[in-house]
Amino acid sequence: MTTAPGPAVSILMPVRNEERYLCQAIASIRRQTMVNWELVAVDDGSTDATAAILDAATADDSRIRVLRNPERGLVAALNHGLRDCRAPLVARMDGDDISHPGRLANQLRVMEDSPDVDLVASSFRHFPRHGLKTGMLAYEEWQNALLSHELVTADLFVESPFVHPSVMFRRDAVLAVGGYRDMGWAEDYDLWLRLAAAGARFARINAPLFFWRDRPERATRTMAEYSLEAFRACKACHLREGFLKGCDRVILAGAGREGRAWRRTLDAAGISVAHWIDVDPRKQGKTLHGAVVLSPDEVSPGSEKMLVTVGTRGARSGIREWARRAGFIEGSDFICVT
Repeated sequence: MTTAPGPAVSILMPVRNEERYLCQAIASIRRQTMVNWELVAVDDGSTDATAAILDAATADDSRIRVLRNPERGLVAALNHGLRDCRAPLVARMDGDDISHPGRLANQLRVMEDSPDVDLVASSFRHFPRHGLKTGMLAYEEWQNALLSHELVTADLFVESPFVHPSVMFRRDAVLAVGGYRDMGWAEDYDLWLRLAAAGARFARINAPLFFWRDRPERATRTMAEYSLEAFRACKACHLREGFLKGCDRVILAGAGREGRAWRRTLDAAGISVAHWIDVDPRKQGKTLHGAVVLSPDEVSPGSEKMLVTVGTRGARSGIREWARRAGFIEGSDFICVT
């Protein structure tokens, strides 16, 4: 007797009270041109019609499976579903977003053609477009421009380089770094940083194959784990284990609001500011929280590593050019964290 082959891709979709958009999300999966998939939906204690919608979907399509989870939160639901995924490749999906019909086929092709790639995302678009603020549009443009592993890793500590429900990853690679963790900050960003530290390679398809629904109640807007403070704490934890391992002092390039916020975060992690760098002549020569503010011309590569904390939009490329001319090597002497 021969055993039927399992799915090539498992789609992991945790949901809680998603009755409003869930049918649309499931329909976008069922429209995929690649058909050898399973959808593993984890119902995290829904109290609306979500359970009934999922039950109807399973009755209509044997590729859809539902796991019942008492309300334990997103991380527990993700790990529950991840353990139950049968395919070696896992694609994430949320219950309010839309996947392009060619999303799974294109991501699967990248993973099959590039066995060294552990995670592939696609470009994405927010929707609906009306009402989108400048910051969200800038985030979309920035992320979609990270089209290679090198570009992703160079900006890894700037922001989360992937929209979580847009990615496909190798299940074994994620399990090898411990799956998802509940650390008080964004579970997806924490995972990307751990994968990078373990040597994972990333890729992105330069086509908008995922559509990320913007709404006021979206987790990234409402949960404390996705606040700027939580992101800084996450970055500081991983910096402490990597780029800043063994360091108790650091240079901060940028003495503005974002730099001062980073000073507080680093202080909590046991790292002090050796000195600041700022282009504003009104700040230069002054002492800020026990450290002198210097002009860019007064610094050169030395014993302390540097974090670029300039919050001004669009300033990062100019700072990188200045650092290169001054002899700083990105990744060794400095990294950008904003």
